[in-house]
This record gives sequence, structure tokens and C-alpha cells, in this order.
Amino acid sequence: MKAVQLVDSRIVYSGSAFAELVLWRLPKPLEGSAHAFKYRLAYVVRGQCVLRYDNEAGKGDHRHFGKKESAYAFTTPDQLIADFQKDIARWNHENSNS
Repeated sequence: MKAVQLVDSRIVYSGSAFAELVLWRLPKPLEGSAHAFKYRLAYVVRGQCVLRYDNEAGKGDHRHFGKKESAYAFTTPDQLIADFQKDIARWNHENSNS
């Protein structure tokens, strides 16, 4: 089986904010991951990535929220996207005065 791209989208939230979502199903898990998905979800505000979920090889599933990096417990692609959207709402709420 070859890698299959499941998601490749850009969502514009405003003139200064957008999200990019890229998700692949792989023939086998990446090093550091227990599942066969490769993903990169990013929320960019005023040209800066303020939120990112990804699973680069060797590092496993993790997220960046502002300047903090933490492990992420991947379960399903749908839950990944739901968690990402919740964090976008959280970031927007916490930074509504900036």
C-alpha cells in the first residue's frame, strides 16, 4: 500500500488567521508513533504559527501551543481534528485582546 493523503485543506478564519491541515495514511507507522498516520495541523495568526499538532519521525505525537510543547495522545483522525479545533477556539479566546 502506498501513502494516501486523506486531508489537505486551508481554512481562513480572518484576514490575518488561517489553519492548514494535512493528514496521510501510511503503509506503516512512523518511528515514534503507534499508528499509521502522518499529520501536520497548524494555526497561523499574523504570519506566526501559534498552534501546531504534528508527529515527525522519531519524535512521536505532540503539539505546540504558543511556546509550549507537549505530548499528544493520538486516537483517531477525527478526534485529532476536533482537538485541534478546540485549541484554536481556546487560543482565540485567550488572545482576544492582543
